[in-house]
Amino acid sequence: MNQIFKSGTTKRPINLIEYILNYIKDYPDTKIYVGTDSQNRGPETVYVTTVVLRYGNRGCHILYNKNKIPLVRDFWSRLWKETEMSIEIATFLTTNTPLKVESIDLDFNDDEYKASNKLVAASKGWVQAAGFKCTTKPALQIATRAADHIIRT
Repeated sequence: MNQIFKSGTTKRPINLIEYILNYIKDYPDTKIYVGTDSQNRGPETVYVTTVVLRYGNRGCHILYNKNKIPLVRDFWSRLWKETEMSIEIATFLTTNTPLKVESIDLDFNDDEYKASNKLVAASKGWVQAAGFKCTTKPALQIATRAADHIIRT
């Protein structure tokens, strides 16, 4: 994995695995959520993937990767890449640590009248085939909400 993750608190680059393992030592009941959001901005598409460390009901800590690529005009391709990026990070975490990813949040809507609904079945199937649980809107989604916030700031 070549992606550089940053702490949502300091905005400084981190070693993702080392950071999470050290964090878990202080907060052993932490649950891990992964999600990706994207937006087209001018000549490029911006993707943000987050790894959210949720500790009980006291809050969460956000780690993120933000990257820009040439504009992806096709809606399906842009959202499919969100699923791909989330699965890649979740797989990286579970392969390189003894930790479990609680859920991959998909920024797609179960409402059949929303455009992203066309990807729900295929993306859920891919996530589940990869061995992860997933959520879609309107369920509470910590990771994609964090990614949406970062992409807008």
